Amino acid sequence: MAFLNKCMLIGNIGKDPEIKTLQNGRKFVSFSLATSKRYRDNNGEQKEETQWHNIVIWGKTAETFENIGIVKGTQLYIEGEITNRSWTDQTTGQKRYTTEINASTFQILSSRNTQGTSGNGAGNGGAYGASQQTRPQPAYNASDEDDLPFD
Repeated sequence: MAFLNKCMLIGNIGKDPEIKTLQNGRKFVSFSLATSKRYRDNNGEQKEETQWHNIVIWGKTAETFENIGIVKGTQLYIEGEITNRSWTDQTTGQKRYTTEINASTFQILSSRNTQGTSGNGAGNGGAYGASQQTRPQPAYNASDEDDLPFD
């Protein structure tokens, strides 16, 4: 029997990504990604609903992400798998749970960074709508990222 765990998202980064290095030297980057949908309610009024997703990128792909200098507001395409993990909060002793997208591929679609970010090819986008989108950048793939350090 075959199984599939694949997630594809397009959204905007909610705050500057956090880049960390584990004791073994392996890097990871984490950030939140906002996806929105628009719909009309029963009264015909247009509404917008935003979902926030926790994204984690590991290893060489995280290093590439860091080198590009991606910042808050950047629009990304993310592809990866949905994972759940748990840990014990050290201050309260309570068991905590989270759902994350472990991204294996990302692609820059545009940037809201009006100052420009050197090297990412998306620095000329502004917060002015779709007319400011730049050409998509090549996707980065992490096929060697299979040993995640979670319990």
